[in-house]
Amino acid sequence: MNRTLIYTLLAATLSGTSLTSCEEMFGDFLDKQPSNELTEEETFSLWTNMEEFHYDTYNFLRHGIGRINNSWMDSATDLGETSYSNAGTRVSFNIGNYYSAEAANELTDVWENYYRAIRKCNMLLEKIDEVPQAEEDTYDVYLRDKAVYKAEARFFRAYFYWELFLRYGPVPLVTKVLDPDGDLISDYKERPTTKAYVQEFILKELAECESDLLTVEEVQAELDKLSGRVWQPAARALACRIKLYMASPRFAGQTDITWQDAADAAKSFITDFGDTGKFKLWQEDNATAEANYANAILKPATDNGKNTEIIFWRNDGTFGWSAVENDTPVGEGGKGGMCPSQNLVDMYDLADGTSPFTEYDDTGAPVYNSTTSNGVPAPTVKSGVRYNDANPCYNRDPRLAASILYHGVDWNDGTINVIKGQRDNPIGNANVTPTGYYLRKYMPEEILANNHGGTAFRNWIFIRYAEILLDYAEAINEVSPSNYKEALAVIQPIRDRVGMTLQLENRADLQSQDAARKFIRRERTIELAFEDHRAWDVRRWGVAKEALARDIYGVDVVRENGQTKYVRKIAQPRVFEDKMYLYPIPEGEVWKTNIENNPGWN
Repeated sequence: MNRTLIYTLLAATLSGTSLTSCEEMFGDFLDKQPSNELTEEETFSLWTNMEEFHYDTYNFLRHGIGRINNSWMDSATDLGETSYSNAGTRVSFNIGNYYSAEAANELTDVWENYYRAIRKCNMLLEKIDEVPQAEEDTYDVYLRDKAVYKAEARFFRAYFYWELFLRYGPVPLVTKVLDPDGDLISDYKERPTTKAYVQEFILKELAECESDLLTVEEVQAELDKLSGRVWQPAARALACRIKLYMASPRFAGQTDITWQDAADAAKSFITDFGDTGKFKLWQEDNATAEANYANAILKPATDNGKNTEIIFWRNDGTFGWSAVENDTPVGEGGKGGMCPSQNLVDMYDLADGTSPFTEYDDTGAPVYNSTTSNGVPAPTVKSGVRYNDANPCYNRDPRLAASILYHGVDWNDGTINVIKGQRDNPIGNANVTPTGYYLRKYMPEEILANNHGGTAFRNWIFIRYAEILLDYAEAINEVSPSNYKEALAVIQPIRDRVGMTLQLENRADLQSQDAARKFIRRERTIELAFEDHRAWDVRRWGVAKEALARDIYGVDVVRENGQTKYVRKIAQPRVFEDKMYLYPIPEGEVWKTNIENNPGWN
């Protein structure tokens, strides 16, 4: 036989950050020799070799931090802008260039990466029954492990196809191992319908694999060995997300899935996993509101506290300075990187739980229907609220301070100062923030200690419990106009965690389904900011053009007459056309297969 190497994609190529070894990333179950050193025959002739081959599939889970040539997906949205000029999103998404080589790892490489991962899943499913039982295992252990590996392969295959769908729409469904020396094209030119692709394949796979995945009890009993493994809640949670998407305006009617179906799916997760205490919002006794929110992201599932909010994540172990340098303020010695926008700052409520502005749109953002003295649009401020556009970060939702570094806030051993010529806006540094803000979320301060010699966990989270609550709130609000109070009550605990205890259902400005819809979209954006949701949310809501073609706003912080003031500015104009709801299919694939490209990309 030909000595065909088993495809393997190293973790370092899947991330824009420096990653640790597989063993550190995923625990003992990835303590292995690379499976690409073995032939197919060798791989599936020994149980331990097969296990190594399967565990390698976890390396195809893509880290979200800086993955687009050192820029984040959210810097391709209205939530922020990358500071350095050669970052992937600045020379691609932000200017409408979806063929940019600088963003190939998001726009084109994902096609090959995920299909390679899918091939691994297909091979495992075809070959595992032929692999001899390991001598040291009992027959019961062998049967259980085999069922788990099959279920994980089906979960991954569904997940990888879902990720392809978000970018390219329905693509050819390959469920068998293709012969590299045979005809790889003829059967895979046609693109399935959304219903066939999502409802009849992806959701079916998730439903059927769930029962054979590891249980919560199995994982928690051996957390040191099994941390990061796919388990039953991940399959249920992913199905919740997918059903929410299918019920949303952009996809409504393309499947049989309704808002009620999406609500039922989220409710089933809450009932089976939330009400039982297996998952809940992370909150520590005697912690500040900011710390509770920050640690929901940074506290690892493997810690003694066993973070009960994380459902599906990439377990990357500990990192040092090199992992955060690209997105740290220049005054700290970093490169600026992912810089939040004034657009995002404007979405946060006031600290007392009320809104500072009079009107919000379907993107969740305030309506910019007034102008500042220099002609830059700004929202209209409600009368009688404690908000001052000359100091926009004062008296705001604590999640703002937990997510965004703004002028005057303490950071490590210094204070953020973005006045021109000062610490974080030095003259001549090309990487200074273009928006007046720097990123704080996903940035553990422990790494900065001891002259940047510290280490900390920085796992990438795909799904956490707060999202499930937001899924349910959105879906149940859409089921009936009379459900808006119930929907608002569902997400009240998310606000309670950060000390915003004003009861939403009693707010005078939220007394309708439409008002609740806009608020829930805004709350989702705030809670999940920089977690790789915004680009897909505005697309499924059908408002991507409104959100992503809007100028990115920022601020200049200046000193005038002894006072510090924030002056609004346009940080970057943006481009978004209807065809950009989907990426173009990679040109090489179109040439090879003559597959139909996405609308507008011919």
